[in-house]
Amino acid sequence: MSLYMLPLAIGPWQIALIVVVVLLLFGGKKIPELMRGLGSGIKEFKDASKEENDETKGKE
Repeated sequence: MSLYMLPLAIGPWQIALIVVVVLLLFGGKKIPELMRGLGSGIKEFKDASKEENDETKGKE
């Protein structure tokens, strides 16, 4: 396995370990708030991207 393929080799144990570390760092009560913020950020990014795409199509 090459060094470039190493980050793609994530199995179920690695995912479980990441989940446990996130729970320990942020706690169970903080995670829904973090996910809500992440979701709203992604939504805003998509809206801005769509708006920019619409503006560039109108100029052609």
